[in-house]
Amino acid sequence: MPRAPTTPGQALPPPQTEAEAKAMVARLIPATAKDRAGWASDLHAVFVKLGFPQAPEIYCAAIAVIEQESSWQTDPVVPGLPAIVWKELEQRGARYSVPLLLIKAAMLKTSPDGRSYGQRIDALKTEKQLNGLFQDMINELPFGKELFADYNPVRTGGPMQVSIAFAEDYVRDKPYPWPLKTTVRDEVFTRRGGLYFGSAILLDYPAPYDNVLYRFADFNAGRYSSRNAAFQAALGRLTGKSLALDGDLLRYAKGRAVEEASSVELAARSLGNRLQMKPGDIRRDLLLEKSAEFGQSPLFRRIFTLAEQSTGQPVPRQAMPQIDLKSPKITRQLTTDWFARRVEGRYRTCLTRANAS
Repeated sequence: MPRAPTTPGQALPPPQTEAEAKAMVARLIPATAKDRAGWASDLHAVFVKLGFPQAPEIYCAAIAVIEQESSWQTDPVVPGLPAIVWKELEQRGARYSVPLLLIKAAMLKTSPDGRSYGQRIDALKTEKQLNGLFQDMINELPFGKELFADYNPVRTGGPMQVSIAFAEDYVRDKPYPWPLKTTVRDEVFTRRGGLYFGSAILLDYPAPYDNVLYRFADFNAGRYSSRNAAFQAALGRLTGKSLALDGDLLRYAKGRAVEEASSVELAARSLGNRLQMKPGDIRRDLLLEKSAEFGQSPLFRRIFTLAEQSTGQPVPRQAMPQIDLKSPKITRQLTTDWFARRVEGRYRTCLTRANAS
């Protein structure tokens, strides 16, 4: 369960009834949002199911992300989506030696909704539409399973643009509290499902920060990225090595850590004697990097102890991950720092609505 993020001013008294809670959430949502009462009802239901406190500060964290990611649209429009898809089809075809001419011919085939696949691509506006298109292509086209087996370019969705992979993993540990009509992937594209999984990835973990800014950075870069970036900074100062402050401590392929040592692991090994840790011990602790346990590991504690001994002052346990955001949907240079600070600004604005109510 999250604690209320650090906020200015006095904490507001919690609502006493469900009606009061929904009314409070509605006041926190901007007046410009369409179906304000519906959003408030769904967000309140999500917080109840996740066991979150009925605190304006915590609601405002989720509300700030919704505003940034979708401007209160359940399935936000993605500009230039048809061109993105045609380019992806060409690249996938080249990878599997399927000529573009054959792909374009296949796109003339009538799809289950009565339009040709090509017509559906040219009419694409949202990720939900794209998700449905690719599911049909995988199931219906002659080369669909070969070209797109276990592949769907839509990796995020819904009003909080939550990771579909996260949602699918999350339900393995905590069953989804409402009946699923189809799949978890499809549920992410509904308003309630998108709010549920988005609020979970943002708030349902013990973030060790004294500033909500870093929780927003984690939402963009991955859980504990801000803590891990601080670890990288401390390790870099100790070793004199230039380490990327990206929050990734090991090398990964297809979501799994590989045996090849990362620059972080090699830097930590160079301090093995001072840390009184063998390479296997260092590796053991680095494998915890995606969890709360890494912050209590011998490696983490000893690196910060050495760093504070060398500087003679406290060393921050949180740092902004230095990551350039790359996606076919992004048309200008953006960073995790930019994202986190934009969301923090929206968060502060939400708090003014709370204090004015």
